[in-house]
Amino acid sequence: MTKHFTAAFVLTCTLAFSALMPLVPIAAAPAPATVPATAPATQSGADDRDLRIGRVKTGRAAGQFMKWHEAYVARAKQGDVDIVFLGDSITAGWRKAPELWAQRYEPLKAVNFGIGGDGVQHVLWRVENGELDGISPRLVVLMIGTNNTAGREADRIAEGIERLVGVIRQKCPRAKVLLLAIFPRERPDDRRQMGVIKEINERIAKLDDGKTIRFLDIGARFLDENGKLRKDLMPDGLHPGPAGYAVWADAMQPTLDEMLAGQKSRPHPAPQPK
Repeated sequence: MTKHFTAAFVLTCTLAFSALMPLVPIAAAPAPATVPATAPATQSGADDRDLRIGRVKTGRAAGQFMKWHEAYVARAKQGDVDIVFLGDSITAGWRKAPELWAQRYEPLKAVNFGIGGDGVQHVLWRVENGELDGISPRLVVLMIGTNNTAGREADRIAEGIERLVGVIRQKCPRAKVLLLAIFPRERPDDRRQMGVIKEINERIAKLDDGKTIRFLDIGARFLDENGKLRKDLMPDGLHPGPAGYAVWADAMQPTLDEMLAGQKSRPHPAPQPK
């Protein structure tokens, strides 16, 4: 009798405890680490394909991206900038031609704010996060978009470029924008991307208002008589070599001169000691 009573009591207690289990609060997962101050304010639910939203790089490239970005912000704080070159590795590659840069652009107080691997969204984030703050350039030379062409539609990329140009004009209302067409590329499997590039260039050419924004397509300068990319100018089929940068400089110079004509370099205040 006692055994039966004990077993029944244990069973009753067990069932009662089981019924109460859902009412016991479960410990919440720890909150994620605080986002660093240098990270962007992510828009909840935003479509990653929307290039009108600036984004910081993630993954293995994040550290190098932030290092360059912080260096460019620091350079902007020094002032004395009349021309800003903005873009990806093709713009950053002007460092392959240091003598040409020193001859053509250093006297014009130009800076090179190119970062390898950047897409439209990355340059947009950089511009929104300090790289144009505190300076009043006469001209911004922009070429961006080739790194977005592998997996996105031309319209999305063009929309991002349009937004970027608008932000540049907002940040630097005194500056004119020289928007360069995306250069041709000729690597394995690049045929589809060249079709996308053609569509992008056709759309962003419409941003040219003949005054504050000019569009310039010099892509043909890198092609031979058969329409193939010249390997002496772009050895890897994507990035200009030193000879390619010389072609770029010569092709751009007349438009550069025209856009700077009548624009006097304003005195730049000396950086204030901290």
